[in-house]
Amino acid sequence: MKKRRITLWIIGLLITLIAAVYQKMTGPTYPKKAEITLNGKDYKLKLLRSHGGDDDAVITLNIDDKTVNAKIFWKLFPPKEGENWNENIFKPETEKGKTVLTAKLPHQAPAGKIMYYISLTDKNGIQELYKEEPIVIRFKGAVPPYVLIPHIIFIFFAMFLANVTGLFAAFKIPQFKRYTGITLILMLLGGMILGPIVQKFAFLEYWAGVPYGWDLTDNKLLIAFLAWLIAFLLNMKKENRLSVIIASLVTIVIFSIPHSMYGSELNRETGKVVQGFIQLYL
Repeated sequence: MKKRRITLWIIGLLITLIAAVYQKMTGPTYPKKAEITLNGKDYKLKLLRSHGGDDDAVITLNIDDKTVNAKIFWKLFPPKEGENWNENIFKPETEKGKTVLTAKLPHQAPAGKIMYYISLTDKNGIQELYKEEPIVIRFKGAVPPYVLIPHIIFIFFAMFLANVTGLFAAFKIPQFKRYTGITLILMLLGGMILGPIVQKFAFLEYWAGVPYGWDLTDNKLLIAFLAWLIAFLLNMKKENRLSVIIASLVTIVIFSIPHSMYGSELNRETGKVVQGFIQLYL
């Protein structure tokens, strides 16, 4: 029995790590990757799609060739019909002892977005990155570490314990009832309490999910919390393994959905934060 429990803990951890990495790497705020050859040398680039703080967003190209000229073209997102592209020039800078090219995109209010593409010129001519499908970068306010770190920790362990609890229920290990309550508490602390505080710092709104909006991150947290609340209530008087298994499956599915895919967006006409689909121009 002990070996089985240890095995299920390991499996639960692996599922959690795989889901977390998948969610992060497929999300619309993860840097966009690009590969390009300039003057016979291959470069792998990471292009910013999220920026937090009160300063401009710095786009960095790890290109150490000073003969390469680069420009960034940008518009506010969503763009207005007929709006012209703005243009900034990349400048060489030294970063950690290496020469890189950097350009800035102007700071935007929380949930404001900019779309951009990049043009590079070497001895062979001009190459353009993402001109047909411009990259969208979303700005957000800075979230203090004393809020963000506990939020991440609680959410991670809530996902981890949700997987373990579901496995324990599936294999009829009695401790699943106790872990159901702990999972619910972690969801409450990390998602329903710290989650809105993080949202307030980042996008000036405590809650943008149902019934006030369709922010996917908020709604995912709400669905997961309700699933575990139902499972907890059903197991208070008598054992109900199925409800725990369902809550576990619901959690792993919704937390595998890319983070911030259907997230907050600033309406430039009203100045209010609404929901927008950031992947439209990816």
